[in-house]
Amino acid sequence: MPSNALTPAPRIGIFDSGLGGLSVLKAVHRLCPAHRLLYVADSAHAPYGERGDAFVLERSEAIAAFLLKQEAQVLVVACNTATAAAIAHLRAHYPHVPIVGVEPGIKPAAALSPSGRIGVMATTGTLHSEKFRLLAQAHAAHVQLALQPCPGLAAAIEGGDAEAQTVVSLVQRYCEPLREAGVDTVVLGCTHYPFVARAIQAALGSDVRLIDTSEAVARRVHALSPAPPTTEGPSTAPRLWTTGTQATLRSFAQRWLDFEFEVAETTPA
Repeated sequence: MPSNALTPAPRIGIFDSGLGGLSVLKAVHRLCPAHRLLYVADSAHAPYGERGDAFVLERSEAIAAFLLKQEAQVLVVACNTATAAAIAHLRAHYPHVPIVGVEPGIKPAAALSPSGRIGVMATTGTLHSEKFRLLAQAHAAHVQLALQPCPGLAAAIEGGDAEAQTVVSLVQRYCEPLREAGVDTVVLGCTHYPFVARAIQAALGSDVRLIDTSEAVARRVHALSPAPPTTEGPSTAPRLWTTGTQATLRSFAQRWLDFEFEVAETTPA
């Protein structure tokens, strides 16, 4: 190879049931700006939290295979439901690929809560999963958990306007039981929810702390990813795919991402 040849940036593949994983992509981009980020929004099948485990596993397998064909060297399952349903299988199937999942931040919430009264906002699928049960058992034995399923909220955010009144109304409805429970800390247990964090904070009150694990996930991804080349290579603008509507993905990304990106014209698996 000629000494002046450009070395391509390492590739990180990220996927979610839809647009929510863009919150994780944003955090990863902050720590890995020289890496090539590849993102798949499986919006045609969102939200996973209202699907069965077998379906989520099938979709996770298909998208992981697609991202690996795009030469991803690290995979990020940027969906709590898919992490619970599929990450063990993906790790067994691809033992040489680092795979990072997301899970509700119960551990940091338990450490930070002054009163030990913690709310968890998540999809029904996440809250009913065995992985969540074990997570709560390991880190929440000494605290009180108020579990709040939020059916329809991820799908409403997926509609493209996270500030729409229908979304805000759902947020207020699901926050009301948590206020009544007197929680002082609330875990955002779905990657869609950081996009409505302002509405959640307004509904809960400024004295309630919100826990979002996107930054922790990004730190883990950074630690597992190959170092980028010291010489500048081809464009590292994140490349986004969707099984849904490209215009919706582009509009949502333009609103929430503060860096350049490109939306692929092709459709993933």
